[in-house]
Amino acid sequence: MYLLITLLLIVIIGTGIVLAYEPWRQEYLTRRIYGMYRKVMPSISDTEQEALDAGTVWWEGQLFSGKPQWSTLLSYGRATLTVEEQAFLNEETETLCTLVDDWSITTQDQDLPPEAWEYIKAKGFFGLIIPKEYGGKGFSALAHSEVVRKLSTRNSGLSVTVMVPNSLGPAELLLNYGTEEQKRHYLPRLARGIEVPAFALTSPWAGSDAGSIPDYGVVCKGMWEGEEVIGMRVTWDKRYITLAPVCTLLGLAFRLHDPDGLLGDRPDLGITLALVPADHEGVEIGRRHIPLDAVFMNGPTRGEDVFMPLDFIIGGVEMAGQGWRMLMECLAAGRSISLPASFCGMAALTARSVGAYSAVRSQFNAPIARFEGVQEVLARIGGNLYAMDAARSMTAHGVDLGEKPSVTSAIVKYHLTERGRSVVIDGMDIIGGKGICLGPSNFLARAYQQLPVGITVEGANILTRNLIIFGQGAIRCHPYLIAEMQAVQDEDEARGMQAFDKAFWSHARHTTFNALRAFWHGITGAITARIDTNVAAPMRPHYRRLTRYSAAFALTADLALLTLGGSLKFRERLSARLGDMLSQLYIASAVLKRYEDEGRQPDDAVLVHWAVQDALYRVEEALDGVLRNFPNTPLAILLRIITLPLGRLMAPPSDALSGKVAELLTRPGLTRDRLTANCHVPADEEDPVGALEAALASVASVQGIEKKLRQFERSGKLAGNPIANVRDMPDAVYAAGGISTEEYELLRRYHTLRDRVIAVDDFPQDLSAPAARADARRHPA
Repeated sequence: MYLLITLLLIVIIGTGIVLAYEPWRQEYLTRRIYGMYRKVMPSISDTEQEALDAGTVWWEGQLFSGKPQWSTLLSYGRATLTVEEQAFLNEETETLCTLVDDWSITTQDQDLPPEAWEYIKAKGFFGLIIPKEYGGKGFSALAHSEVVRKLSTRNSGLSVTVMVPNSLGPAELLLNYGTEEQKRHYLPRLARGIEVPAFALTSPWAGSDAGSIPDYGVVCKGMWEGEEVIGMRVTWDKRYITLAPVCTLLGLAFRLHDPDGLLGDRPDLGITLALVPADHEGVEIGRRHIPLDAVFMNGPTRGEDVFMPLDFIIGGVEMAGQGWRMLMECLAAGRSISLPASFCGMAALTARSVGAYSAVRSQFNAPIARFEGVQEVLARIGGNLYAMDAARSMTAHGVDLGEKPSVTSAIVKYHLTERGRSVVIDGMDIIGGKGICLGPSNFLARAYQQLPVGITVEGANILTRNLIIFGQGAIRCHPYLIAEMQAVQDEDEARGMQAFDKAFWSHARHTTFNALRAFWHGITGAITARIDTNVAAPMRPHYRRLTRYSAAFALTADLALLTLGGSLKFRERLSARLGDMLSQLYIASAVLKRYEDEGRQPDDAVLVHWAVQDALYRVEEALDGVLRNFPNTPLAILLRIITLPLGRLMAPPSDALSGKVAELLTRPGLTRDRLTANCHVPADEEDPVGALEAALASVASVQGIEKKLRQFERSGKLAGNPIANVRDMPDAVYAAGGISTEEYELLRRYHTLRDRVIAVDDFPQDLSAPAARADARRHPA
């Protein structure tokens, strides 16, 4: 026994000496590992490298470290609007919402009304991100996000029309890469709505794989404005292009070739971006798609052998071939704002309206909000919305801090659209039959109908989850992986090995400490996990658990990369689950930050607890999925012992907690208002959402009166006056002197609003008649 211990100590000490003495370490260990890595490490394509180089690493890098510094998270500060931005949201954005009637534009006009188009242009909605020096609003990313969110609570076509020119499009590309001449000419025109922009990327043969677009241009000589110039002949066939049918300025992506060497010695210059006036000879626009009855303009554009000067290239001829990098860098910011904001808006509309509906709608002599099954669904709606808005605002704030968050933009694009889809579907389940009958009284069906649009665009969700979040995150966010890959691919082998030696052994120490940290926190319940800043006492356990699972994630990701190497990107479901872990850690971090930023509102604590518990449960579920499907069984067993030493401990939010969250949605109050802030709520009680708000406000005033009605009925004083319909009860009790005139009038008003809330629409039998869908009648009337 002593001999065995002695031999073990000799091995440990000897290994320590070898690792500590650099020449021996490099000779006996690093050289062999380096050689192995050079053989198995896959090469990175130019497009992959450009995608990796695009953007910056932000809070997700802390989560990847396994030891997040919570003081860093809180040091980012609170995301706030300026006085000017808040006024624009309260006034111009609110006014724009009132100019649109969802039912009429989706069934009769199939377009925004002319007054809405004029208002969008005149008030600068197309120039939210354009600096003031060029005539734009110069708003922050957060303001852009809030405007889109509010518009989405009214109509999806309205929000898409505004968000696309302010997202990935000509304005952003010009701001980042345009020549000064291009900026001075186009940006003021875009800001004032003189130009309506569109950006054409997707083709029938290259959707999510945008790097493989077949559209092409050939550098050649041709006539332009009476002179022979060097230009390019471009052929394209694009589809799904938002605003293309009505655009005046078309952004175009294509692969540029220079077979005659007119621009240099590179025959294939690469993807290039150009700005083409829509009335330029050969440009075909005007026809439109119908994206699930959403009314935003979207359609194809084509052109064959269209000659255009090199001045059309964004950034001039110097930027020819730089289009993929330009797209990746701009997409990192745009994708983090537009669709997350849009789906947060739909979720806010659902939470506010369905919460009110649940309090007003009664079955079995009780509001359906009292049913535990409904409470479970309402809690999901409220908890998901709180988490979604936390992640949305934090990510937009990151953009305002100068970040280009390529990984977090993928996280919020995927998870906020998926959670938003879940929220709207849950809302439809609660409103039941009312939800499936289209008509002016239906406040949710169009949002439900158009959910797949956001799931599909700006990177299909299946692709985003399976390939991008962890696929890019593992390389971009890992503290040592990029350095190792660069060292392995260094043509100077000696220099590469020196760099590899430093990165690899730092990586090894990083992995070892994460293993120890994950195991220790796993067996102690993370009670010793350090929180390096002052946070709310009730939330401290959440910070500790997130630290624990950050270490577990970092370790699992490291060992997956070590054992699977480049083949991990082909194990998409493993990559997706690892991405889920990173994403839920990010969302939970945002939730905790929001609670601190908003002043630790006591009534909001139940929303925080629900959202973080839900995220931690999903983290552990994803970790369990990775371990169950890990291709190396012995290593999977070891990882399970280290990361889940006591088994799975995280549970979904409890029934009691869910009941408290549901209650917040079904009663007027500051917490409900904070949760659904900047939601367009019409003052018109004939509007379905306006009627819901008015009915909810009346609930408290009639609860005692309705109790008096039931007591009066049980007293037997109505025995000689039988009631044929329960709706006639107030009339009978009032006639018998059971309630006062004031109480009777309050009941009549409430019942009118209630009937309006539960009403659905009917139409003439022949729906093919031109005016049939305009002839909606509410039932009950």
